[in-house]
Amino acid sequence: MSATAPNLLDALRSTAKFAPEANAIGNLTLGRGRAGDLDFGLAIVENRIASGSLGQAEASALETFLQAASRSKSPVVLYLDSAGARVSEALQALGAFRRLFAAGLAASGTGVPMAAVLGRNCYGGASLLAHVASRRLFAPHSQLSMSGPAILAQAAGVSALDGMFRAMAESTLGAVSRGKQSPANAAWAPGFDLAAWLREALAPVAKPWTTLHHRHVALKARLPEAESQRAAEPVRRKDLEKLYAGDYEVHDASGLYTGRVTRGGERVPVLGLVGRTTVGAERAWHFAQAAWQLARNPPPRLELFLDCESHAPRLDDEKVVLSEYIVDMGAALAALALRGTKIELTVLGRAGGSVYVALASPASRVRTVYGAADIQVLPGSAVASILGESDDRRAAFDDYHRAGLADEELKLGLVP
Repeated sequence: MSATAPNLLDALRSTAKFAPEANAIGNLTLGRGRAGDLDFGLAIVENRIASGSLGQAEASALETFLQAASRSKSPVVLYLDSAGARVSEALQALGAFRRLFAAGLAASGTGVPMAAVLGRNCYGGASLLAHVASRRLFAPHSQLSMSGPAILAQAAGVSALDGMFRAMAESTLGAVSRGKQSPANAAWAPGFDLAAWLREALAPVAKPWTTLHHRHVALKARLPEAESQRAAEPVRRKDLEKLYAGDYEVHDASGLYTGRVTRGGERVPVLGLVGRTTVGAERAWHFAQAAWQLARNPPPRLELFLDCESHAPRLDDEKVVLSEYIVDMGAALAALALRGTKIELTVLGRAGGSVYVALASPASRVRTVYGAADIQVLPGSAVASILGESDDRRAAFDDYHRAGLADEELKLGLVP
């Protein structure tokens, strides 16, 4: 059947014979679809309120939807026209999205066939969900990125209305450019055989973790030829001294921490993202590479450190599809967790957005350091760009705990 509907969402509803199973929850409608004899779950996220963002209600319902798919191994299609997590709901939205992303990684890793169909906007957390799926179908005017155009412009020091920058951004984030980056991306137009694409995109996945690792290997080829990295240097930090009584060997290579610590009499490997620079595609790939290497012979435990404000809001990183590299970090850690590694994340300082989600979602426990940890949905400047203002007050541990962002607070040394 060839879709002749006027837009991709209409085409999807018509082709899949979409049958809603309940009333809409904010921007989200859940139901079932069919393509020939293939039955699948269909979740539609539309831009009805707050730029199609996912608040607690939508994220929780979508989490349950994906958990059910994991149990039944039923294929899933996600339609995404969304700016990502709802910034106005602050920490509660971030906590809900952490749980949603964990459910997405679990579904992908257990072999649930997943495909994403994209509307006009697919930013932030929505772009992560799009890359949890193994295949993506872009509408003619779709834009996909980790940071939206306004935040990219702000980071570049230009106005969001600057014509030249807007043209560059639209070219970089659009369907044509994204289609060139990966054979898993396709572009829709009227007359496109959507039913055939759905059947192909939702084919059974025989070895899901092998498939995800192959994607990781392919992502290396997208990166520009790396400049020589500075040599890894030994790390000496007061917080680590107190956490491990000085018994740690950790090295820093351009903001990527690797090494081992002693905890409970056991030598435990560590990985971390630490530093004032935001996380771009290259650093994310090297973090994932270290995690995938550990997955070959999974250790009983893994310690993660995080003191990094956010992902990089740079057009150069978006050219290689930064979202896919962020998801790769989460997938590598999820592979370790599935193989029995107990992962604990310690937030040493700033943490937020997609980087926090990628590291915290596969973790069984998150610890924050008293007086130092500062978990945010996005950096204050990005929040101000979206909402027109930002709240720079640092939340307390109780706020993190209620939101599902942290389980334990570490008080090192003398505290009030």
